[in-house]
Amino acid sequence: MKKTSVSKPRCQTLSYYNSRVIKDFDEFKKISDVIVANRLSDEIKDVVDKVYTRDLFSRD
Repeated sequence: MKKTSVSKPRCQTLSYYNSRVIKDFDEFKKISDVIVANRLSDEIKDVVDKVYTRDLFSRD
């Protein structure tokens, strides 16, 4: 069974809405099978094959 993880670097808790919080974004990208993002940013372009976003044109 797959688990949900959240990248929230400023979060002070270990969980967020019953999901594990991962503060190290590189670790988050490494362990994630799928990343859901509002926007396609430079931070996730190296794992674009894992990213699901509605930001088709990489702009607001």
